[in-house]
Amino acid sequence: QLQLVESGGGWVQPGGSLRLSCAASGFTFSSYAMSWYRQAPGKERELVAAMVNPAGSTNYADSVKGRFTISRDNAKNTVYLQMNSLKPEDTAVYLCAARSRTTGIRYWGQGTQVTVSS
Repeated sequence: QLQLVESGGGWVQPGGSLRLSCAASGFTFSSYAMSWYRQAPGKERELVAAMVNPAGSTNYADSVKGRFTISRDNAKNTVYLQMNSLKPEDTAVYLCAARSRTTGIRYWGQGTQVTVSS
């Protein structure tokens, strides 16, 4: 059974940093494209960062470029999101997603809350 479990969220002051982790199980991790999304109250879910191909190419939302970094460790079946210089507008539930390169089906974790405030 495919499972994605996020961790690392919490409260941080503006300018601070957090590192999110997404532990994957139940599927061949290296065969899936991994990404992070976020959803703030009253807003649509948006793509934050993605690793778009096996070579490790990345794609970021304009709002997080230069501040967030996505990475993956295939040996640990884990994808990370390093978030620096956090802003109040980064407050949201952050969700990990795994998309099968074969079927295109996307699977979701349950999310982890990130709150940026003073």
